[in-house]
Amino acid sequence: MNFIFISPDFPKTYYHFCEELLNNGVTVLGIASTPYEYLPNELKRSLTEYYRVSNMEDYNEMFKAVAYFSFKYGKIDFIESNNEYWLEQDARLRSDFNVSTGKKMEEINFFKSKEAMKECYKKANVKVARFIIPTTFEKGKDFAFDVGYPLVAKPDNGVGAYNTFKINNEDELLSFYKHKPDIKYIMEEFVPGDLISYDGVTNGDCEPIFSSNEVFPTPVMNIVNENKDCFYYSNKEMPQDLEEVGKRVLKAFDAKYRYFHLEFFRLNKDKEGLGKKGDIIGLEVNMRCPGGYTPDIINYSKSVNTYKIWADSMTFNKCSINNSNETFYCAYYGRRDGIEYLHDDFEIKEKYGSSLKMAERLPDIFSKAMGNDFYVINVSTLDELNELYDFLSMRKK
Repeated sequence: MNFIFISPDFPKTYYHFCEELLNNGVTVLGIASTPYEYLPNELKRSLTEYYRVSNMEDYNEMFKAVAYFSFKYGKIDFIESNNEYWLEQDARLRSDFNVSTGKKMEEINFFKSKEAMKECYKKANVKVARFIIPTTFEKGKDFAFDVGYPLVAKPDNGVGAYNTFKINNEDELLSFYKHKPDIKYIMEEFVPGDLISYDGVTNGDCEPIFSSNEVFPTPVMNIVNENKDCFYYSNKEMPQDLEEVGKRVLKAFDAKYRYFHLEFFRLNKDKEGLGKKGDIIGLEVNMRCPGGYTPDIINYSKSVNTYKIWADSMTFNKCSINNSNETFYCAYYGRRDGIEYLHDDFEIKEKYGSSLKMAERLPDIFSKAMGNDFYVINVSTLDELNELYDFLSMRKK
């Protein structure tokens, strides 16, 4: 099997995907713009061959790189990046080289457009927030009259919560129309709920061979727009209703051979026209790994190796998982520069010891959504999780 992995050096832990493919006997071919001598040794050892391009945005260069590998190694079986930014380019390369695994250009819209995602959620019989494409102020005003404030406006094709607006009244609605970027937006009713995700790996039949539930007490939109600390965690157990909904959504999106991240709200109160407290509402899908180092957080939470699970799915279309593994609440806490926290790095490491799994500086590209310095810590109970949050978030007075 010939597998082309796009941008295998970012995030830095993605070399594990290549490593596990190579362990399965796969020919692993990397393409990126980083000079070979700057690649981590772990990644160098995990690649059969590496092709450096000067600019990954230049499609002609990317095409030539794939053409070179195709000529040298024969038929290409997979082209993947597991990265939101490159999904469309991945699809274009698959189309041009007739790679049958993964989405091609004519299919990728349902993975990228938030408006198109609504159709698939509905196909899966999952409720979604009411929405419009807000082409005019009058249209937005009429929509606000129908569903009430607040509203949420975000790019139809966008990553995370960047350029997302929460609109609380007509003055803010008018300001949105005056200042929004000149791109397609989608406007939704505000959903009073808790953000949760259904993450995992599918096989070639769109079936999850592994899944995990992540919980986000503070919405990403608030973290980005208000420069808040970032706190979320991997749950010890999977809620049954979320798993049932998630499986339907994967089928509706025809999500084959994917590491996936599906986002939902769970209503924390009744909302007329939308649903009852406890209902699950579809938000959006990300047909790639959950962001940042979340795959590692899931691994620590479930005592598994999802890099191997993913590689086994790509290689064998299945994976044997030990369901008796010990599980934890694995928390991510991202702190902000410029804030005086009560407990410093030394105190955190001393308190949590071997339960502290990661303590690093986050790459700047992630910092707006996920903080600057971060900690990943395992705990066994919800009380310990709440204590962890209090300990890491406490400021000096």
